[in-house]
Amino acid sequence: MEKRNIEELRERVPCAAVLEKAGFAIDLKESTRKAVKYRRGDDIIIVIHDGKGWFDALSDAKGDVFSLVEHLDDIGFTEVLRQVSYLVGFVPGEAVWTRQVRDRDPDIGVSERWRARRKPWRGSMTWRYLRDERALPETVIRAAIQQDRLREGPRGSMWAAHVDGGGLVTGWEERGPEWRGFASGGGKVLFRLGPIGALRLCVTEAAIDAMSLAAIEELRSDSLYLSTGGGWAPATVAAIRGLASHPGALLVAATDNNEQGEVFAGRTEAIAAAATCAYERLRPRAGDWNEELCTRG
Repeated sequence: MEKRNIEELRERVPCAAVLEKAGFAIDLKESTRKAVKYRRGDDIIIVIHDGKGWFDALSDAKGDVFSLVEHLDDIGFTEVLRQVSYLVGFVPGEAVWTRQVRDRDPDIGVSERWRARRKPWRGSMTWRYLRDERALPETVIRAAIQQDRLREGPRGSMWAAHVDGGGLVTGWEERGPEWRGFASGGGKVLFRLGPIGALRLCVTEAAIDAMSLAAIEELRSDSLYLSTGGGWAPATVAAIRGLASHPGALLVAATDNNEQGEVFAGRTEAIAAAATCAYERLRPRAGDWNEELCTRG
């Protein structure tokens, strides 16, 4: 097959088509507009780059539609091309939230969009979402507001800031009753709640979980509660390494109680080993820390 035809196949067949044909289904709760999570039993594949790219959440495998077929079926490239060509014209199912209109102006930068949003206040829609639906106590909500980590998102959602080492907002996690995503145009570093100089560093997978663990532990004064936003971006790894390099640091992998959580915990442990700092694995008894908090009432 000519190179031109191969490139045409790559453009015409989305990774979602391969996954749907292979028996994967969208995990809507764990998906965002930019990263759609597909599950098949214990297998987890994340589709990115508008359907043109993917990565395996439980390994380092990643690539385009061709490497995805090869990854799933362990076949040669000639057979890969044949299978991909069969999927031309196949339209995979679409997550319902991809049709929602985002409340943003693409011409406004990340910092300006963050500053333009109001902080939650007692009784606001975001406040009620965090308190009533997520069971977060008002002490934790107030602490996050005081540290300038929260904003009112559209339609009762929450924005939870990711900041770099200098405190600059690089993006935000978006969570709400009907929405889950990350700031368009923003970058994941770390959500941070707690004293800047704290040496006990609790790494979770979502800002909601970081705040939930803080609530369970009653905002320990020696702890900085962190969230990677469900990803493992190079900037996130660099930020965790920087925190772990401080003398006396304890790196706590407080990731979810599932296979993906164990993978992230292993990566956290590797950072601790490289930084020669102490390490601890802290698991929720439920699936994640917010489920644990809700279970405890």
